[in-house]
Amino acid sequence: MPWKSVLRALTVLLLTAAAVLAPTTAAQAGTAPSRGWNDWSCKPSAAHPRPVVLVHGTFGNSVDNWLGLAPYLVDRGYCVFSLDYGQLPHVPFFHGLGPIEKSAGQLDAYVDRVLAATGAPEADLVGHSQGGMMPRWYLKFLGGADKVNALVGIAPDNHGTTLLGLTALLPHFPGAEDLIGEATPALADQIVGSPFLTRLNEGGDTVPGVRYHVIATRYDQVVTPYRSQFLSGPEVTNVLIQDKCALDLSEHVAIGMVDRVTFHEVANALDPARATPTTCLSVIG
Repeated sequence: MPWKSVLRALTVLLLTAAAVLAPTTAAQAGTAPSRGWNDWSCKPSAAHPRPVVLVHGTFGNSVDNWLGLAPYLVDRGYCVFSLDYGQLPHVPFFHGLGPIEKSAGQLDAYVDRVLAATGAPEADLVGHSQGGMMPRWYLKFLGGADKVNALVGIAPDNHGTTLLGLTALLPHFPGAEDLIGEATPALADQIVGSPFLTRLNEGGDTVPGVRYHVIATRYDQVVTPYRSQFLSGPEVTNVLIQDKCALDLSEHVAIGMVDRVTFHEVANALDPARATPTTCLSVIG
């Protein structure tokens, strides 16, 4: 019905406007280090005793992916840090393209740096897309479970993606899969059934001692089917954001970059003891 289309359009505009009008902008972060992220002098408070490390997605970077969420968390008293990983030679700005196993090693080193700077014994990780899945390798194989309290994944490709079925076409184009693997190893690693994902998920999705919180959108057009993002195991919370706000039309990119309903759910995941209900009104919270 026409009125439904209008209502959905207005909702998207509201979500976007709320992100644009967030109290701290990237420019403010640059001119006011005490309000920005990657402030290496930041010390966690008693209310928020763990630093938060943001892990960008494929083709993302440590700044652009987090222009919405990083200031949102800083304004709520968190020490927030973000890294670049998965860089390829001669490819500026667009990261998360190298072998994911190697990227997990970069995350390992970065978390150590954050813990040393802040004096905290553990960190919380928040990742978008590949950034919500890649840390699981760090937790499972690189000793990260001893240094991480929680992993919050926003639209993570925990069990790979079919890209709306397009990956099923690769066998019909001889050499295509090899070319993807050589040019952009991370893309090959994220295809359903890849050797990387097979090893990551064998024996269970989770490791003891870490809380997992997955936030997905039914409108995800990149990580498909969207329910493949969800994890199984103890200490797991799986959330479909439309169950919190039926009017939320965020797709794969928007849910990680501008959706303040999702940002509120992230804050709940980081501090469950002080959680408040996530609803459509969270867009103005």
